[in-house]
Formats: sequence, C-alpha cells, structure tokens
Amino acid sequence: MKYIEPHAHMVSRTTADYEAMALAGCKVISEPAFWAGYDRSSEQGFHDYFSLLTGFEPQRAAKFGIKHFTWMCINPKEAEDVGLANAVIDLIPEFLKRDNVLGIGEIGLNKNSRNELEVLERHIDLADQHDQLILVHTPHLEDKLKGTRLIIDALKNFSNITTDRVIIDHVEEHTVGMVKDAGFWAGMTLYPESKLTARRAIDILEKFGTDKIWMNSACDWGVSEPLATPKAARMMAQRGHSEEMLDKVFYQNPKEFMSQNSKFTI
Repeated sequence: MKYIEPHAHMVSRTTADYEAMALAGCKVISEPAFWAGYDRSSEQGFHDYFSLLTGFEPQRAAKFGIKHFTWMCINPKEAEDVGLANAVIDLIPEFLKRDNVLGIGEIGLNKNSRNELEVLERHIDLADQHDQLILVHTPHLEDKLKGTRLIIDALKNFSNITTDRVIIDHVEEHTVGMVKDAGFWAGMTLYPESKLTARRAIDILEKFGTDKIWMNSACDWGVSEPLATPKAARMMAQRGHSEEMLDKVFYQNPKEFMSQNSKFTI
C-alpha cells in the first residue's frame, strides 16, 4: 500500500527509519517544525534548524525515494518567551519561499498560557498575510479540550482564514467532533504509550467518517513508531475496511489537504 506520512519529525529519526518507511510504501513525508528536546536560546538556533528542514532533510529522504516537505514555526513548548518567539517568526517569511515548505506549523498551545496564545495569534496572522496552510498542535495533557476550544476561537478571529486550509492535529475522542463541526480538518496522532492507539483511531473513523481527517505517526525523540500509520492501515484491513477506504485515509486525504499549496507534488 502506498501512503503519505503527513506528520513525522524525521530529524529525530535514523536513516534506518527512512528505509523502513520506504519499504512499507511511504511516498511522501511532511515534517512540521517542533521542539528539539531542549529550549533553543536564540533565533539563530531556529534559523539553523529551518535550514536543516529545507536543505539537508529533503536530501536524506530522497536517498530512499521519498519526497520531503516541511512547515515553519516556533513550537508552542518554546512560546513562553514572547520576545524570542517574535524574533523567530520574523525569520519565517524567508523560508516560506523554499520549495518544500507547505505552510505554518505545528503551531498551537502547550499549557494554554497567555503568552502561548499571543504567539499562536501572531503565527495565524503570518499565515493570513502570506496565504499559507496551517497545521495546529493541541495540548497533550488534561487541558486538551480547553486548548482546542481556545485554538478554534483564535482561528475564527481571522476572517480570511478558511477552515479547509487548517488541520488541527492530535485530536482524540473528546475533541474530534468539535474540530469537525467547526469545519476544520482533523489529524489523529498514533503513539504506543500516549495520545491515540491505532484501535482508538479506527473507532473514531468508524464513528465520524473519513472526510477531512488523516492519521499520522509524529515519530519523534520519545517512544514512538515511524511505521504507526501503515500498521494502522493493516489493522483497518483486518477489521474489514476496504482498500478504497484505506487509500482515502492514508493517501488521498493528506494529498488533498497539502495539495492546496501548489508546491506539493508527488
């Protein structure tokens, strides 16, 4: 089965992971900017990171026949320092011109603080100014429901931001309905120890349908699985879902969303 991995932090993975994903049928990887495992101390550190995402990482993926795309932002885990965040956001327009950059992400909230919300709104404004797609991170702790509400409210404050061009990721059973009812795309993140298991994600698909939704692995520095999406597809097939449904969830849906940026080609 061919598939698109729409949210994977490959800077934290080895070349063996690229090879395994290619053998499993991965054609495209989309890599949002995220936390490096430590808080960076200057905008120059982010400039170097953005340069890696737009220069070295696409070359590494290409060795395994995979196209690599990315997104630009300062992650919400590092958004408490508003001064640093503003300096980093000022760097982003330069990188939006790069061939593999699809938009702004993964922006959002971590602890739902006032500073995080201010930085979120600055990112949304940047996406508005440059007509960019948006990929949103929702909190992983008990504040996910509150954070999702705050994010939706912030997005709705920008009249030019259309719901079809925003995906709100890390949805779970108690937030997916809210996201879809508001008209946004929804992303389900699969992890072996946290967030959603494949079984729970498939339950959500069976309840809410397959329109405007995708699954992703978000494999990163922690305990995570770069093959989470093809393994979920296998589980869906075992539960009796058709090849057409698998193709829609794991290939056509991410392709449809990301193709709204003309730079996304397969």
